[in-house]
Amino acid sequence: MDAFSLGGVILDLLKTVVAFWNDKVSLIFELLGQSPTSFKDGGPWKVIADIEPVFVGVGSSLVVLFFVIGFCSESVDVKEEMRFESILRLLMRLGIAEWLVSNNVTIMKAFFTSTGNLISLITKNEEVKLSIPDEQKQIIEDLGFGESLLMMILAVIIALVIIVCGFMLVYTVYFRFLKILIMVPFGALAFSTTAGNRMVSHTAVSYARYFLSIVLEAVTMTLAIIVCNAFLSAGLPSFTSDYADWTKALMYMCELTFSVTMTVGAVKGAQSLTSKALGL
Repeated sequence: MDAFSLGGVILDLLKTVVAFWNDKVSLIFELLGQSPTSFKDGGPWKVIADIEPVFVGVGSSLVVLFFVIGFCSESVDVKEEMRFESILRLLMRLGIAEWLVSNNVTIMKAFFTSTGNLISLITKNEEVKLSIPDEQKQIIEDLGFGESLLMMILAVIIALVIIVCGFMLVYTVYFRFLKILIMVPFGALAFSTTAGNRMVSHTAVSYARYFLSIVLEAVTMTLAIIVCNAFLSAGLPSFTSDYADWTKALMYMCELTFSVTMTVGAVKGAQSLTSKALGL
């Protein structure tokens, strides 16, 4: 090894940023497994819980309004429509709408818990930490002064990219909690439309689809991080065996940057991917 080689410094820098990345990934998995009710020790949820009764009261009032709208739009001849089965159908629709308005938060909590349990099962026996292969460690340590100087510049750029990507991951997960918390109170208003006809109740269907896409987004984020980490931990492709060692180190560092940025892209697009995959 060249006495003036910067390989050891480069390797230490890469180990530091990889440890930073793994720390942020562990934090993200912990956050994704949390229910919004326990996020930040339940402080944000308490604010939503205090506001929710106002929306439930408004939603309960809207149930009657949408019921009348639905009844009038479907009834051409009131005498003809006042059969027992028609009255029973209308009352069932009214009862279901009122139940959904009153218990929408309870239903949401059940989905939060189920999603958290699913994420826990996915990550329970899965090694999700990013690591530098021993082969690449040896190559970087043995770099000459000229190659190591070039690699040092590249390593600094890669370190900055990984740090930015790590904070972007955390921001994306925090923003998901924000979306959930903000949309929870609107559930009472959206579900009140189920008392109306099909045209009116489309609002409840749209809300339910959007809610599911945000909740299941956490599962897609988890899978994206696991798969992207597996890409890099698997090492370089076999065709790189004919390249010089410093070229292998260069390709590895580029692949490290590419995999990290790809992870961020997959996480940020998790909601859209989930919606398309499940037709939500």
